[in-house]
Amino acid sequence: MFLFLQSKAEMWSFQNLLLTICVALRCVISAVGMIHVTGYVGRDANVSCSYDQNYVSHEKYLCKNDCGNSDVLITTSQASKTKYSIYDDTSARIFTTSIFDLQYTDAGKYWCGVMRTGKDIYTEVKLKSVQDSCCDTVTKVQSYEGHSESVSCWYESQYQNSLKYICRGNQPSTCLQQALITSDTKQNARFRLDDDKVLGTFTVNISSLTRNDSGSYLCGVHRSSELDVFSAVELEVEEWCCVKSTKINGTAGHPLTLQCPYPPQHLDNRKFLCKGDHRNNCTDILRSRSRFTLQDDAASSSFTVRVTELEAADAGTYWCGSDSQWRVGNYTKIQLSVDAGHYVGYTVPPLLLLLMCVFAVLVYKCKHQKAKDNETVMNINAQNEDALEEVMRVAENHIYESQEVVIYSNKETAELQNAGNDYEDLGEDEPDLNVTTEEIFCNGNFHIAN
Repeated sequence: MFLFLQSKAEMWSFQNLLLTICVALRCVISAVGMIHVTGYVGRDANVSCSYDQNYVSHEKYLCKNDCGNSDVLITTSQASKTKYSIYDDTSARIFTTSIFDLQYTDAGKYWCGVMRTGKDIYTEVKLKSVQDSCCDTVTKVQSYEGHSESVSCWYESQYQNSLKYICRGNQPSTCLQQALITSDTKQNARFRLDDDKVLGTFTVNISSLTRNDSGSYLCGVHRSSELDVFSAVELEVEEWCCVKSTKINGTAGHPLTLQCPYPPQHLDNRKFLCKGDHRNNCTDILRSRSRFTLQDDAASSSFTVRVTELEAADAGTYWCGSDSQWRVGNYTKIQLSVDAGHYVGYTVPPLLLLLMCVFAVLVYKCKHQKAKDNETVMNINAQNEDALEEVMRVAENHIYESQEVVIYSNKETAELQNAGNDYEDLGEDEPDLNVTTEEIFCNGNFHIAN
């Protein structure tokens, strides 16, 4: 009996010692299952732990490792620290600890503790730090301004009743707060969300697209106990007339030809050309202006519009195509500018103006001097012509005089020959009749002198 009592006493002593050690070291005994918390690096992470009604007034805390005194990070009696803050919602019987500016080094094992007499109540927490970005796979969607486009997002069957949403950007941590639309609202301006729980997809339709709608989007499925599930979408909104857009320059008063291609299957469609800043508000030029004529070339799957005489008012934006429904790919956008052909005035700097004046004076003087020189040359030529005329006149006179001399010489010769004949009849010797040409000219000159 004594031995039994001694053995029992030793057992109670060991239990008391173990209890004392546990109280001193705040022994970690998990009351519930492990809580998994994942936070984004650079953001805040919240660790929420529930407790029983009996411990509403008890102190709560968050600790790491084995929860020794040095491992306690914050308690409800401290409220807030630089890295941590704690809030106890007694009505919901949940206390939440926030860890600010989460880093990769903050990842690890934590404990939610509820202080009580004897052994505290602990709940194990596993904290994970992840990069605040998404995702490895991106779905690309291409559309055109003015059109409507649908973005489909897939989710797993267990999230049928979860909140769905979509946001712009690539930052999961703030996506829900910046959601463009959620499954609770369903319609928000140009955005509409439809959830097909059978197929496990929700679709977001965006109407009246603009170029500003281009960019990254995240489809989100909210989870209460873990990070939300995301899928990434890259939307590219191209200019409506993405097939062909051209700029043409013409001159007022001149003809101009515009060329518009079309798909071969639109051979029998009505071709058109309209003018306006936007395709939804443009005027059919072919019906309103006779200077514009259309000619279809089926061989090249294009038509041309010829402007007989371009006017300055013709400048602007034109749309030509072969589909009255304005589907993409059946038109061309033409930006036409018209050069009026007039001189465009501008301010001339004073120095340049002075140089121009000096240059003009020099040109005038040069031209004047050249004209004067030409006049002098003309006078000299006139004098030369007069002198030439005088020479010609004198020459003509000499010719006439020579003719008279020849006539006179012939007369003298005839008389001498007659005299010789007379001498023959009388039987007398003939005189010497050899008269030289020089003597004739001398006689001629003598005759003229007389």
